[in-house]
Amino acid sequence: METKGSMANRPDNTAFTQQRLPAWQPILSAGIVIPGFTFIGLAFIGIGVALFVTSQNIKVLERDYTGNSDDSSCGPCIDPAKIGCKCEVNFNFSQLFEGPVFFYYALNNYYQNYRSYGVSLDPNQLVGDTKYFLSPDSSCSPYKNNSNAVPIVPCGSIANSMFNDSFTLYQIVNGQKILVPFDRKGIAWWTDYNIKYSNPAFVNGSFAKAFAGTTQPINWPKPVYELDPNDQANNGFLNQDFLVWMRRAALPNFRKLYGRITGGDFANGLPAGNYTLEINYNYPVKSFGGTKSVVFTNVSWMGGKNQFLGIAYLVIGSLCVVMAVVMLIVYAKYKFPDDDTA
Repeated sequence: METKGSMANRPDNTAFTQQRLPAWQPILSAGIVIPGFTFIGLAFIGIGVALFVTSQNIKVLERDYTGNSDDSSCGPCIDPAKIGCKCEVNFNFSQLFEGPVFFYYALNNYYQNYRSYGVSLDPNQLVGDTKYFLSPDSSCSPYKNNSNAVPIVPCGSIANSMFNDSFTLYQIVNGQKILVPFDRKGIAWWTDYNIKYSNPAFVNGSFAKAFAGTTQPINWPKPVYELDPNDQANNGFLNQDFLVWMRRAALPNFRKLYGRITGGDFANGLPAGNYTLEINYNYPVKSFGGTKSVVFTNVSWMGGKNQFLGIAYLVIGSLCVVMAVVMLIVYAKYKFPDDDTA
């Protein structure tokens, strides 16, 4: 006989489906809570001390090269009309700057998280779909076509504003310049290089022909397929600098990785001595009140320098210990005779 009505959907009469499984509900007595808070607090304090001390041992050297100061050699380069202006930043280390050394450029007062800026791209172009090269998405406006109505690839505000200063580092030894090489491979996220972005297929054996009928972004001096004339694999949408720039920063003051110093005579770091960083100053920041800096830093087991993390652990751990002491005082003063004293 077929069961009808609400009985048809009734769960099986088991302990699991009828919620009759045994349950454990802890009794949060003073004998459990106070030691628990104390243990957690001491553990957090120990972790916080380790993180803070480690962070303090990480070295960071930052130099502003915007050119706002009177003694900066980059002062004449602030004028955006000066294309290809060169300047230099000099510095020295009193002791070995342990490696591997990471070299970043830093921008301040630059809002990459602005919505209209962040959506100004064509994701179909960036995966190498040539159907969208000649008809970019409308979200790329006003960097969809150039003044001659030629489609721009890659289109949009993010690509058009790509950072294009370049740097060359030298160590000065007895008045002679020794080149310090930057390792500029693998600086982008693995997911960006291998999954999110792709280059179009070659057309008749030519990479450039895949971009026929298009032009480079307005602020670019050369097309995307010629970004790196020395390494064909580092061209197109898989160019490392391009990938780093396209991953937008969440905050207005940010750093982006330019390269690492890991090989040759500098595998162990930058030896004590004098250095000069030669800069091809191309990227204007005066119009929006921004600043530019270069940053040398190393890392530890916890990553880069981050004092906040250690301080946060210390604060939370200290609060736990303080709360344990307060609860102990309250319990000792106001406990009832039938309280659990275990």
